[in-house]
Amino acid sequence: MIRVLSLGAGVQSSTLALMIARGELPPVDCAIFSDTGWEPKAVYEWLGWLETQLPFPVYRVSAGDLRADQLSRSKPTSGRVAAVPWFTLSPKGQEGMGRRQCTAEYKLRPLQRKVVELMDGKRPKGGCEMLIGISMDEVWRMKPSRVQYIINQFPLIEKQITRQQCLRWMEERQYPKPPKSSCIGCPFHSDAQWRALTPEEFADAVEVDRAIRNQPGFRGQQFMHRSFKPLDQVDLSTPEERGQLNMFLNDCEGMCGV
Repeated sequence: MIRVLSLGAGVQSSTLALMIARGELPPVDCAIFSDTGWEPKAVYEWLGWLETQLPFPVYRVSAGDLRADQLSRSKPTSGRVAAVPWFTLSPKGQEGMGRRQCTAEYKLRPLQRKVVELMDGKRPKGGCEMLIGISMDEVWRMKPSRVQYIINQFPLIEKQITRQQCLRWMEERQYPKPPKSSCIGCPFHSDAQWRALTPEEFADAVEVDRAIRNQPGFRGQQFMHRSFKPLDQVDLSTPEERGQLNMFLNDCEGMCGV
């Protein structure tokens, strides 16, 4: 059996990587980072730093450039491209969400191919123990592996560690704060995540958002933001910026729920 860390380079998987490096968790043979080609600059910079802290190799694998593929999908001559779950608006005004194929195509399959390569092209049942950085506040994300040669393990769940505790663990050991790992144009972004993008990254997302609006073969419109509005027309300001009072900025601890 080989032991592998699935490294997304976000808070939880980075915590796992550093816990392993410090001997707080059993060692792994390697970590694998599946690169969609559309991560924010901060994620790539963090990954580069993280690699200098780890005693095991980090393999970067890819199934292609997600951004470029989505732009090509907007052309009539485009071939099959994995779908991203954009927010959809039918000609009759019905709101919905598209299929989510990007995770399987750009994250899971490159990782699985690398695991098979590390096992000399073989697929023995349970041949790979895969460590996945899902924390207690994300229990709903726990799923068994889709392939018989990988067994998923969730060390943070076993230790009952939350994302906030991961951040505290990092801070107590004087590590930098990791960025949140997700594609620049991920439709699951909160408004805070949209605001966290650099101006260049946000402009990049706006370009793709315009391109997906009326893709060939799709009846209706597609949007990157959950408001079903063009991204550059969405109000991403905070409640405070809109003049709303934040009661939690005073001495009240906010425990009464009023």
